[in-house]
Amino acid sequence: MATPSPYAPFVSFLLKHLAVGTAGGLLLGALLLAMDVAGLRTMILASPDRGLFLALLFFGLWITFGSLAMAVGIMQLGEERD
Repeated sequence: MATPSPYAPFVSFLLKHLAVGTAGGLLLGALLLAMDVAGLRTMILASPDRGLFLALLFFGLWITFGSLAMAVGIMQLGEERD
């Protein structure tokens, strides 16, 4: 049996925050499309490349919100040094 990595708790911590950010990004993307903000849903569905555009939209939201959630989690680990 392999020994567990000393980094396992930290990786788990980051993956949990990534999951929260992913959920936030998916929710925002779904709401943007459902509410047809700036005609986004109409433009995407009228395009022959709708799959590509949806993938790019949700990939961008995943990267943005996942990174934000991980950064917030890391910043909350610090201690105040007054």
